[in-house]
Amino acid sequence: MRLGNSPRDVIAYDDYRAYLRDVYTDRKHRGLSHRALARRAGLSSPSFLKAVMDGQRNLAPPTAKRVAAALGLSGDAAEYFSWLVVSNQTTDAAERRSALGNLRRLRRYQDVHALREATDAYHRHWYLPAIRELSWTSRFRADPQWIARVLTPSIQVQEARQALATLQQLKLLRPDAAGVLRATSQHVGTELEPNSDQVAAFHRAMIARATEAISSVPRPQRDISSITLSVDTTGLAGLKRRLQEVRRELLDEFDAGRSGSQILQVNFQLFPLSEDINGESEDL
Repeated sequence: MRLGNSPRDVIAYDDYRAYLRDVYTDRKHRGLSHRALARRAGLSSPSFLKAVMDGQRNLAPPTAKRVAAALGLSGDAAEYFSWLVVSNQTTDAAERRSALGNLRRLRRYQDVHALREATDAYHRHWYLPAIRELSWTSRFRADPQWIARVLTPSIQVQEARQALATLQQLKLLRPDAAGVLRATSQHVGTELEPNSDQVAAFHRAMIARATEAISSVPRPQRDISSITLSVDTTGLAGLKRRLQEVRRELLDEFDAGRSGSQILQVNFQLFPLSEDINGESEDL
């Protein structure tokens, strides 16, 4: 017995546990229980799927296929669910890359995640993210001449015109109720360690902007500092995690009001200044 086709599109999800929780919430008011869902998936433990949803248990590949069938998933959707389980659960980097590769090859996955596939276009020029953020301000004008002049450093009018067209094509700008172009509420991000050449070029451009700012921007309008630390392997992982947390906290704090009048760039850079001396020969 199957649950029937779910109104939730699994291919819109990055977290299979979140998908299971949403499907269960949708169906709970119709009398669906964890016990009933487990029974339909051929599971002996009535509480197993709840433990999976809560992150306390994992799904083995054969179990993932049975759960997908119980949820009424088939074709690309069922395959997506199975690979999503692998990508979410594995601790092996090679296995995760393989799972993500299989996800990306699914036709519907590429359709739903068109924005992700278009991040190269978004990051090709440093000023596209700046223009998108600028559109949140109350005095924004979707005028290429105004945009070209107000950006620092200034850009060509034709570049501003093309940027507006690209942002609309990516559905990152669209007219509001008054017909004024505004940023959509959708965030644009990349993987923590992106491999894209265009994203790498974007980071290089922003680092170059920071270098120029040391001499071109008055001290009260900038904050450029650095620290040098000695850490072990565990400390390095913890430091990266802390930087990622700070980045999210800044987005949460300063993304809410949308009452800004200036666009700022905040860069985070972490890189080694020495080799790992624990692995170095004593003779060197």
